[in-house]
Amino acid sequence: MPPISLRARGFTLIELIAILVLIGILGAVASNRFIGRESFDARAYADQTLSMLRFAQKVAIAQNRPVFVRLDGASIALCFDATCATRVLAPGGGNSATSMTLAACAGDKSWFCEAPPKGARYSLSPPAPYATRPWFYFNALGKPYAAADAAVSGNSTFEKLALEIQRSGERQTLIVEMETGHVHQ
Repeated sequence: MPPISLRARGFTLIELIAILVLIGILGAVASNRFIGRESFDARAYADQTLSMLRFAQKVAIAQNRPVFVRLDGASIALCFDATCATRVLAPGGGNSATSMTLAACAGDKSWFCEAPPKGARYSLSPPAPYATRPWFYFNALGKPYAAADAAVSGNSTFEKLALEIQRSGERQTLIVEMETGHVHQ
């Protein structure tokens, strides 16, 4: 068997130090992603809200009845009537069920209702008429209507709605289109 050369025995001290420095740099960069969760929480809430609005439209079409989207500032919730006496159940069997969500959602874990994460808020554009009537609805065909509209008349005064979610400088904007009710970012 030929003798092993001195160069083929392992790593040099300089190579080991270089690897440790690289691991340290990667660890410092990656840890900020896990420690600073503000932007991730804002994005997750925006994604949840987007899916809620799309779900509302699909339920309205599937069940051939209006689905109301309540936007009261403390939460976003789905109901089958303007007073939220009949609530839309969450598709997975429950909402995120944090203490903040439960307080904003009348303590009901099964209701499709979500509160913004701590430090986040949402605003609506245009702000009127949502300041006085904080909801809109999708009719049985999936078309959005303003709170004051009667679905029987078929005339919708709903305008293109922009829902902006903000937290620690992170902004996510969701759009509900006027004619089709298409919800997108």
